[in-house]
Amino acid sequence: MTVLNGVEFDRRGLKKVSLNGFLGCMNRFRLPSASYLLLVLFLTATPALADIYVHRDSQGVLHFTNVPNHSGYRAVIRESGGSSPLATLVPGRIEEIIRSASGRYGVDPDLVRAVIKAESDFNSQARSPKGARGLMQLMPETARLHSVNNIYDPGQNIEGGVRHLRLLLDRYEGDLRLALAGYNAGTQAVEKYGGVPPYPETREYIRRVLGYHQRYRGNGTISIREEVRR
Repeated sequence: MTVLNGVEFDRRGLKKVSLNGFLGCMNRFRLPSASYLLLVLFLTATPALADIYVHRDSQGVLHFTNVPNHSGYRAVIRESGGSSPLATLVPGRIEEIIRSASGRYGVDPDLVRAVIKAESDFNSQARSPKGARGLMQLMPETARLHSVNNIYDPGQNIEGGVRHLRLLLDRYEGDLRLALAGYNAGTQAVEKYGGVPPYPETREYIRRVLGYHQRYRGNGTISIREEVRR
């Protein structure tokens, strides 16, 4: 890992990008000239193409990588030769996926929007320190339970997440707070404490999801467009 003039370059898995993508990135962030050469050498380390993500930390340092490990990263260069999960994350498509999965499993689509907002902030490449991934932050074991093969694919991720919400709502007889607690902390924690676990993170999570749920009600499509386009 290298830091130069307030720019950090994370070499783990970072791959080659095109000249146009590189120049666009440079212009967007107005990097110091000394960083240009380093980033050229850094991004062309291997011959394969890759999407590049950036995160600006509290000290103002830019972190570039193609292996984002938290939801604070945003894609700045799209170079993947194949279909990128983020490439399909357009307002109409994400709304279609939510409505389709929600209708299939009888889950309130506004609840699904709220969970996505709280879990990943509509970043399909989000990955938590604990290993939860994608729009609805599925853990690998949850993804396997619901036959999700590509956890970063928006369609598969939402399908698995909505199925899991349906399972939890049925398990807790429609109690939304318990279902959300189970989604965040796991069913074992809910059953251990006989209700919402006394975890600050889980209680804050429930508060946020319920707040977003109210926000999206009656205006979901417009809200989704705002989130995806920002």
